[in-house]
Amino acid sequence: MSEQPRIEQTESNRPRNGKPGGDLSLQEQLKLNLGTRALKSLPNPKFPDADLAVRAKGILRPKHNVDILLVNPPTPDGTIWIRSQHRVGRRSRENMVWPQIELAQMAAMLLEDYSVEIVDANALRMSWAEFEQLLREKRPRFYLTQVTAPTLTNDMYGAFLARSLGAITIGFGTHVTPMPRQTLEQYPALDFVLRGEPELTLRELMDTIMTALKLWSITDDGTLVKPEGEPADADGLMRRMMRDADPTWRPAWTVQDVEAPISDSRMPVTHAQLASIRGLAWRRGNEVLVNFDRPFIRNLDDLPIPAHHLLPFDKYRIPMIKGPYTFIVTSRGCTAGCKYCIKHVSYQYSIRLRSPENIMKEIKVLYDLGVHHVHMYADLFTVNRDQVMGIAQAILDSGMKITWTCNSRVDYVDEEMLKMMGKSGCTYISWGIESANEQILKRAAKGYRMEQAPRALTWAHNAGIKNWGYFIIGLPGETVETIRQTIKFSKELPLDIALFHVAAPYPGTPFFFDVLENNWFRAGTQWEEVDMDKSTVLDYPGLTAEEMEYWQKRAFREWAFRPGPIMTYLKSINSLSVVRSAVEIALATLKWGRETPKHKPSQLPRPKSARSQSA
Repeated sequence: MSEQPRIEQTESNRPRNGKPGGDLSLQEQLKLNLGTRALKSLPNPKFPDADLAVRAKGILRPKHNVDILLVNPPTPDGTIWIRSQHRVGRRSRENMVWPQIELAQMAAMLLEDYSVEIVDANALRMSWAEFEQLLREKRPRFYLTQVTAPTLTNDMYGAFLARSLGAITIGFGTHVTPMPRQTLEQYPALDFVLRGEPELTLRELMDTIMTALKLWSITDDGTLVKPEGEPADADGLMRRMMRDADPTWRPAWTVQDVEAPISDSRMPVTHAQLASIRGLAWRRGNEVLVNFDRPFIRNLDDLPIPAHHLLPFDKYRIPMIKGPYTFIVTSRGCTAGCKYCIKHVSYQYSIRLRSPENIMKEIKVLYDLGVHHVHMYADLFTVNRDQVMGIAQAILDSGMKITWTCNSRVDYVDEEMLKMMGKSGCTYISWGIESANEQILKRAAKGYRMEQAPRALTWAHNAGIKNWGYFIIGLPGETVETIRQTIKFSKELPLDIALFHVAAPYPGTPFFFDVLENNWFRAGTQWEEVDMDKSTVLDYPGLTAEEMEYWQKRAFREWAFRPGPIMTYLKSINSLSVVRSAVEIALATLKWGRETPKHKPSQLPRPKSARSQSA
């Protein structure tokens, strides 16, 4: 039998009544209870400061694996969206994936001096979880995202993720250009806004921050020098473009300021430096400052060829086209005065053209990459007849077997030009037709005569070019009767594809200010609802949002579900990839078409009075 352990006896456990640790008196219990001690007086707080300790040891300091990430973020609902620098965001019911050519253009402005990557999460069908993991791997020093009204919160979520990882966050696009103050005030994760044409503003901002971080040095004459001793902007192209646009330009990194740099370790620039960068919106404490506008780039031929190789161009697709395609920007600006058009916000009404020779250089680059179909992307491609004829002739002279598409207006074409376009490989034109009512067109400053539409589309059809028509339901002056006129008109035109959108008052457009002045905004409107595929923002005295949505979908059904359009659709299916795309388009369209309002038009309530905006 094993020996029992011997218990050392103390005053506290000495047996009482024959038991170890027997009954204690209350006085003895209170003496042993530490909770009976008197409370000390309330001390001043002295919380532990782990920040200083971590900073001193250099722990968790972000290591940037890329200088800048130019981003088209994941979409709000996982579907395909159309977005660009001078367009708005909308769902792509036609299953068209737009190339992010503006990101490629900005990347080309930086490639010589920075490590640059483009992430087109829309084209790659990337989820937010996958995108966040990519951000953690790349940890960019700068994060650039485009921002549109229908995707505002979605886009700002990407900026929030990037900023939490130490990135300097920058936004550009058609929403932040006219609304920089509200965006920066409501979304503190966004550091800067580039208003209008973003290329030169982005470059000057980045160069200034790199010198403030002492990653680059400055010579006595203001030249920037990279760590390896080589000059930045070695050929002087950026400086020449800055001075050509603005002869008074002075590099922001040379501006002296008696004040201390702003208290942000990511970018210790001074207020005076930031204030000198034209086209920039930024924060000074709690105040949002908007600098003077940056003048436009005068000569578009000065821009380097976009960095197409950084884009996933094998993921881009367009209806009725087999194989990869991408965009070529041929001009900036539009002389037409359409009051609803967002493109005037970025490039306005003046026209700048690229030369046909410069455009052909880009076509050759794409041709060598295996891209033999391009979309001539412009606010209005046919804005200058001489340029169009020059491009068509240059393509014919090159011997390259390419096809191309473009947009146009029915009052900016002639039969000879369209024949030349078709001969050089133009396969289809997208036309802004909008309405069949001339009074609505005049009120919207669209400005063409009704007989011009069937004539122009017939010329194009005879030249072997397919016609893609865009229509808008709900411009000021619209009624049920004018909508019926438009539907009837769309069926009479030689169209291969037709899309019907709802009038959307995008911030900064003349239409937007008309809606504000007349109190047509529906109460409770959010910016994400200002979407040409939705009708949740406008209530006219004689036409409600639900009615516009009903007629938008009815217009498409009436046009599309006829023998002619169905046969055109079936004939466009010429490969397995097109079959898959066609099935996706059909399913998405059927789903969209079934999403009718809860009430039929006759049951919809009429607004008793004009409603106010709360966006």
